[in-house]
Amino acid sequence: MQNVSHSALSSAVNVSVTNGLEQSLAQAGLRRLEAKEFVFTEGDAATHLFRVESGAVALYKVLIDGRRQIVGFAYPGDLIGLGAQDEHGVNAQAIKPTRLRCIPVAALRQSASRDANLAMTLYEAMTRELAATRDLMLITAQRSAMERVAGFLLAFSRRNGRNGLDPVNIELPMTRADIGDFLGLTIETVSRTFTKLKALGLIELPQSSRVKLVDIEELESLAENEGRCS
Repeated sequence: MQNVSHSALSSAVNVSVTNGLEQSLAQAGLRRLEAKEFVFTEGDAATHLFRVESGAVALYKVLIDGRRQIVGFAYPGDLIGLGAQDEHGVNAQAIKPTRLRCIPVAALRQSASRDANLAMTLYEAMTRELAATRDLMLITAQRSAMERVAGFLLAFSRRNGRNGLDPVNIELPMTRADIGDFLGLTIETVSRTFTKLKALGLIELPQSSRVKLVDIEELESLAENEGRCS
């Protein structure tokens, strides 16, 4: 299995703040959400771009049979709604108390028309959002539950490392049900898989929302379908 980048954890995008975006953010309103409160729902007019300041947001679609398919998670520093046209194509729901900066799309477009660096930054962010869709397919297609969960944890570890955080001790803001809806697994399968990874000595679970990666090398082998686990 190919390495799963941060984009596989989020169809939102994390961008370096250019001067133009920084100015827009400085003038942006602040919105506070409680857990399970919606940022927007599918079909809502795409009038604003949102940047997560704290907390976390799940991005998902409701399938024809009523099941929820999470397509990504957004964390502090991530932009939500960048790929929307006139309407949002997914639901965005806070999974814990969350603060957002709300940037009017019209104002951001005006800034981008004057700031080539900002325009390029947003363009690059869009390409990463497209890569997120590809990576989600890689992490779920033709993979066992063990491989999917191992890949998910490793992607989190790499994201932490890039952001100057601990790549071994991971804080998971989402529930096991959220992880299942992201990876295409039932909550029972996710829970059993975490328990099995712990029994194999690959991870520790100090709390339900905290995971310690004990053997990253073996997790990588497992995610690539080369390890001792099946």
